[in-house]
This record gives sequence, structure tokens and C-alpha cells, in this order.
Amino acid sequence: MNGGPSGFNNAPVTKAFVIATALFTVFFGIRGGSSKLGLSYQDIFEKFRIWKLIISAFAFSSTTELFSGLYLLYFFRVFERQIGSNKYSVFILFSGFVSLILETILLSLTKDPTANLLTSGPYALVFASFVPFFLDIPVTKRFGVLGVHFSDKSFIYLAGVQLLLSSWKRSIFTGICGIIAGSLYRLNIFGIRKAKVIPFQLFA
Repeated sequence: MNGGPSGFNNAPVTKAFVIATALFTVFFGIRGGSSKLGLSYQDIFEKFRIWKLIISAFAFSSTTELFSGLYLLYFFRVFERQIGSNKYSVFILFSGFVSLILETILLSLTKDPTANLLTSGPYALVFASFVPFFLDIPVTKRFGVLGVHFSDKSFIYLAGVQLLLSSWKRSIFTGICGIIAGSLYRLNIFGIRKAKVIPFQLFA
């Protein structure tokens, strides 16, 4: 198993997303303070902070999350190469939109205006990508360490678990929303897997 050629060859959308994530995290996450990130009931239902919705979609709240997240985003560029940049853009938009809807529902159930229940960062895309990773990427190597069996996919799963548990409940909830979004895309709800971004000139 591998991500294909090294670098961002044939993966311009992933490249742009990785760069945006790194920049947003440096300026708004690590530098700006993680306590200001993450979505709360107040952000969506009372003050409707659109700027925070945008920042939360990109900026991780810590250096550890940034490294794990960028590693996974970089690896998952294989899916852009498989389905093309156009459809991969749809996958990004769909997973982000569905995750936001699910997160909004979750926040509406809590009705706590002070708590940042959901962590920030592109958890939607990362964990939505685990669905095709689990179903479509085959194991090519198996090995054992001290009697424990691993595969070449194990390191990706370990990075995902680390990211999922990075902020405990705040990151678990967000990660689960991403997995649900990826599952709905896989089920081709509303024929989404056939959709394309038209016109598609930005990354041409």
C-alpha cells in the first residue's frame, strides 16, 4: 500500500487544502490560542459567527493535531488521484457540509452557550476519508512486533486514533460526524458520487 508518487503530483486540491490548513493553524490555532477555536452553541445559534465556521474547518488547535492531520491529509491524496480533482472537490464539500449539519444538530441538543463542545480542524475530510481507506485500500504487507500483528495500514489507523482522541470528547464527536459524512458519500446519497464542480477552473 502506498499513496502513489511522492509529493502532490496529480493532487492539486489536496495540496491547496494542506497549505490552507497549515496557514490557518499557525495564525489562528497555535498562534491565536486554542481556547478561541472550536464551535459552541453560541457561535451558531446566537451570534452566528461565520468567520469562526470557516476557521474551524481548517485550523487545528495544537501542534500535535496539526502533524497528525497533515500526515493523514497528505496520505489520503491517493483518493484525489483515483477519482480526479473535480470529484474530490465534491467529496470535500459534501463531507464538510454534512459534518456541519450533524455538528449543528449536536450543539442544538446541548444548548450550552459557553462550552466549546466541538474541536476545530478539518476532521470532516480526514475521517470521511477513512471510509474509502477501510473499504478500498487493500493490505499489501503484514508483519509482527513482539507477537503483535500489524499491517501497512496500521500506521494510518494509529494516526487516526491519535487525532480522534486528541481533544477527547470534543474531537471524538467531530470525528464521528466525519465518518458519518464519508459513509453517506459512500452510499451515494442523492447521487453525490456522480456530481462535479462546474466550471472547474480553479485547479486546472
